[in-house]
Amino acid sequence: MNMAFKPKSLTVRVLDRPDANDLARIEAFVSTSPEGTAFHRPAWVLSVSKACGHDWRYLLAEDDVGALHGILPLNLIHSTLFGRALVSSGFAVGGGILANDDRAIQLLADEAWSFAERHSFPTVELRGGPLPSDHWQDKQGVYAGFVNPLADDDESQLLAIPRKQRAEIRKGMKNELTVRIGTGQQDRADHYAVYAESVRNLGTPVFPKALFDAVLDGFGEDADILTVLHEGKPLASVLSLYYQKTVMPYWGGGTWDARRFRANDIMYYSLMNHARERGCHKFDFGRSKYGTGAFSFKKNWGFEPEPLSYATRTADGEEARDVNPMSPKYRAKIALWQRLPLAVANRIGPMIAKGLG
Repeated sequence: MNMAFKPKSLTVRVLDRPDANDLARIEAFVSTSPEGTAFHRPAWVLSVSKACGHDWRYLLAEDDVGALHGILPLNLIHSTLFGRALVSSGFAVGGGILANDDRAIQLLADEAWSFAERHSFPTVELRGGPLPSDHWQDKQGVYAGFVNPLADDDESQLLAIPRKQRAEIRKGMKNELTVRIGTGQQDRADHYAVYAESVRNLGTPVFPKALFDAVLDGFGEDADILTVLHEGKPLASVLSLYYQKTVMPYWGGGTWDARRFRANDIMYYSLMNHARERGCHKFDFGRSKYGTGAFSFKKNWGFEPEPLSYATRTADGEEARDVNPMSPKYRAKIALWQRLPLAVANRIGPMIAKGLG
């Protein structure tokens, strides 16, 4: 007679120190999971902690022989201005529970909330992944993701871009722009200067330079910077992440002159071609909020929005954190920030921005 199948029991363990064996197991689990992202990787979670001073944890769902069935990376965000939250993953547009077992999903969610209660975090934010049941809110209709396949060659890539946007790229090609790719000190300095000016112009504080450096160092060959220059002057620059044959331009921006020279258009088109040469098959334009200029910009490139779901849970009587710069309550602050001298914004911005998570 056949014996009835008995499923293995699962338990959740909290990892709070960089054990090399555990981190290697996590890396392997993420790399073999179809839903794994760069933001599940230890390289991301530990870089955020190192650069911004927020602790980290991994919740590991394991069976009775120690095999991994799910993980949940967490950054423990503390901010006087923006409050406290467990975030998966901090400073990321992705993360959340990564599991190959429905039981692991709920166990990880329950343990995250228990951890939050024990350590006085009023909110848990899961930026992606499956939605746990019970008490979790599914924030839909706020953000969309944009992913397209890359074409086979430079000309095919150009022709795959809608006509109006393609015309902007062709105009940029006439402006004697040069493209530099690397991770050296000059690449980092130019990128930060351009990015800091770009976000000041948008009215938001810039992240600490240490965050960009930590991510570049942590990701190694899986990250780089592409900068567009005119007569040696940086106009646009983007720090990109590479994972699972996909490129994600993550931190990018341009100066006031970038629009006149179409430097941003050249930047993204050049990145598409560079990523293909690196062996990538997809271009992930990241997330944008519905109704914003960034949302329209990505659609202009021929990317169709895919709704993203974020799960949050907040303690009774508490309000969820609001760190969305589009929120009406920040409108006056954004207008003020846009008028700050760049040197002032760059000095005080990182102290504020590292609390956003």
